[in-house]
Amino acid sequence: MEANAKEHLYRLVDQIPEGEVHAARRYLEYLGERGDPFIKSLMEAPEEDDELSEEGQHLLDEGDEDLRAGRTHTLEEIKQELGI
Repeated sequence: MEANAKEHLYRLVDQIPEGEVHAARRYLEYLGERGDPFIKSLMEAPEEDDELSEEGQHLLDEGDEDLRAGRTHTLEEIKQELGI
């Protein structure tokens, strides 16, 4: 039965209009990922709704300020400084 079902899918794929091939591929990839236990557990995991601590919010704000002020370094600069 499984082989017949897949053969039918192959025939259906051959009938997909050229303009819909990309969408069909994305949907089949989505279905394949849903079968992966790890991906499935991630997709079904509850969203975290913990609030940031005061310190956590302060650190995020500080980082935003640094970005706006241009106080950043490239990866190459950091590697050079660390001798990597």
